[in-house]
Amino acid sequence: MTITAPRDFLKSLFDAAVRAADPLTGIKSHLPEKPKGRTVVIGAGKGAAQMARALESAWEGPIEGLVVTRYGYGCETRFIEIIEAAHPVPDAAGLAAAKRLTETVNRLTEDDLVIALICGGGSALLPAPPEGLTLEDEIALNEMLLASGAPISAMNVVRKHLSTIKGGRLAAATKARVVSLIVSDIPGDNPAHVASGPTVPDGSTRHEALEIIRQYGLQLPQAALDHLNSPKADAPRPDDPVFMRHEHYIIASAGVSLAAAAAEATSQGITPGILSDAIEGESRDVALVHAAIAREVLGRNRPFSKPVVILSGGETTVTLRAKGGKGGRNGEFTLAMALAIDGQDDIDVLAADTDGIDGSEDNAGAFADGGTVKRLRAAGLDPRRLLDGNDSYSAFKAIGDLFETGPTGTNVNDFRAILIR
Repeated sequence: MTITAPRDFLKSLFDAAVRAADPLTGIKSHLPEKPKGRTVVIGAGKGAAQMARALESAWEGPIEGLVVTRYGYGCETRFIEIIEAAHPVPDAAGLAAAKRLTETVNRLTEDDLVIALICGGGSALLPAPPEGLTLEDEIALNEMLLASGAPISAMNVVRKHLSTIKGGRLAAATKARVVSLIVSDIPGDNPAHVASGPTVPDGSTRHEALEIIRQYGLQLPQAALDHLNSPKADAPRPDDPVFMRHEHYIIASAGVSLAAAAAEATSQGITPGILSDAIEGESRDVALVHAAIAREVLGRNRPFSKPVVILSGGETTVTLRAKGGKGGRNGEFTLAMALAIDGQDDIDVLAADTDGIDGSEDNAGAFADGGTVKRLRAAGLDPRRLLDGNDSYSAFKAIGDLFETGPTGTNVNDFRAILIR
């Protein structure tokens, strides 16, 4: 089959992936039993408001609570309060929200039920520095981690040992039973890594956090280092009796979304090939590998026969090389990919974040093809210099190739689709 509108085709695959991550479907399948006492909802993440609305529509009986989401990502709910705060860099609104969440669960009894709605973005939205550290310290930590190139799992090990709410601490603060419903944006879908696990503990230690800090050369405030060198930084262990009655479920993930995108491609007559739903690494390096596979398919019909659409997910990272650039990891991937497929007319690319925001700007990602570099140069831009300056947003904005969706209401992280015709 011939695809006459490659970008429309790629967008249809993205839309299918997002639909498959609709939290309502997963929430309906994992509703806990009603308690003797109150049902209180807490949560955090870029899709937390939509998760709260979905839960309200599925739950029969009294329900209350509050969740925190990114500015502009709220939605109308009937009973659950929506709080908005800053992402990806924390702010005072997030600090106040974290305090309110903790106070809310502290007041509950063994007869009550906490339903925790957790998804990507919750780490930044719930700043809660330990004694001796300030919000400014946590902001500085977050900025360093985002610029370090460390994988998300390593970032979250550090975050959860410099927090009073992450690493299972929020769930440990209540006598109520806690059921966590989680939309995973983490490669491998470890529930304790999503949003740094406010309600799900893991076995990582403060000593591992210190090793990550050393490995990535992070210049933390002395107060933070002092805390990590103290037993006060120890997070509760998964075998702690406080978690005995608690449960957690992954209700949406990248794997399910990629399978949905593959099914959509098949329905349109194009064979899909899924590489992985857990790809990590430097965005530009991951792009070079994808580009090499695409060129191999185009020239030699291996490891897939064209026409084919190659799909992948996960969470790549960007090591900042300069200040002042705009964009995120998907834009960086797409710009690096554009340079690597320059002149290849039968390759089309879409890379985007399934939550609708790539990095700090207002786009989900970007499109590219074999003519992208030529169009950038015709606009008076140097694509290599833009890539070196981590300025993919400016590149794709200049030639009208940004992919803009607005908030999607879910978050299963990176989505990449490469069509070879």
